[in-house]
Amino acid sequence: MNGPAYRQIAADLRKAIERGEYPEGAVLPKITDIAVSHGISKQTAREAIAELEAEGLVEVVRRRGTVVRARPVKRRLTRSRQVFRDELGYYFDPTAQSWRALETPTISWGRPPKDVALMLGGGPDDDVLVRDRVMGDPETGRAMQLATSFLPAAIARGTQLAEGDTGPGGIYDRLEEMGHSPLAWEETVGSRMPTPAEAERLHLAKGVPLLRIVRTTTGPDGTVLEVNDTRMSADEFEVGYPVTRHPSAQHHAGGSAADRHVT
Repeated sequence: MNGPAYRQIAADLRKAIERGEYPEGAVLPKITDIAVSHGISKQTAREAIAELEAEGLVEVVRRRGTVVRARPVKRRLTRSRQVFRDELGYYFDPTAQSWRALETPTISWGRPPKDVALMLGGGPDDDVLVRDRVMGDPETGRAMQLATSFLPAAIARGTQLAEGDTGPGGIYDRLEEMGHSPLAWEETVGSRMPTPAEAERLHLAKGVPLLRIVRTTTGPDGTVLEVNDTRMSADEFEVGYPVTRHPSAQHHAGGSAADRHVT
């Protein structure tokens, strides 16, 4: 075998899962059986299973064994670079329009993560308003995303922004009423591994990362008024967006294939 034995065993099991020899919901052989069939120790077999679990391919279920995880069909979040509004307020993705807060928002004051502090233009020791929400399907009660808004204390303290119910239109209407109109937004999309609390709330299997969409809200003078950090299962959601022609990309007849390039 080339490389550590447990990785070779994990590679063999991974290929068997990918080929459908172990379909979703199937139980893999027991640790003892894997050890015997491959001529390895039980500890090495456990390490192989642990690697597959860390990848999110399997999960260890009490009294059943190692089960091949069901991989949900991903739902696309279409970020059309527009902000929408309905009778309840603003939303940035039509897929999530029907989602509602499943719990009363948690309001607190505290230090933001370092990257958020930099976006807000403050120091890492500055207190900010933190608004945490759990959003999901109101019929099933299933959490779909965790959304946290961070607002500078100088803007939010002593205002309706710091109350549980911010009123019609939410924090964006309140910010514009405070003289920060028109608001503008910018988003970045990334990923990271979840904290134990995030994994538990979103029912993430071991090894499943978070899809992270970070949105900044700015006023007309460019001041960052809010940073919104939205997290959801990267196993269940993906981001899509339309691609349109720039004026420079209009069709021109003629020319050889060598004159053009695609990236």
